[in-house]
Amino acid sequence: MILKVINRIPLVPLAVITVFMLFAPFSPEPHLLEKSRMLINGELNKGIDIFDLFWHSIWVILLLLRLISAKVKTQ
Repeated sequence: MILKVINRIPLVPLAVITVFMLFAPFSPEPHLLEKSRMLINGELNKGIDIFDLFWHSIWVILLLLRLISAKVKTQ
C-alpha cells in the first residue's frame, strides 16, 4: 500500500527536492551533516534537532524506496 503511494511520486521532482534538502541550508553547514555529526557524538537530544534530522533525511529514504521499487518493477 505505502509503495503504491511512493510510486506515484514523480521521480525527477523527488530527486530535485532530495538534493536540495541534502544541502539545505547552504551556509554555514547543511543540517543533515550537522545533525548526523551530533547523532554520532551523542549530542542529539533536543526535539528540534531530532526533527531536523528526520526532515532532511526522509527525502533520501523516499527517493531510495522509489528507486528500489522502480528497479523491482522492471525485473
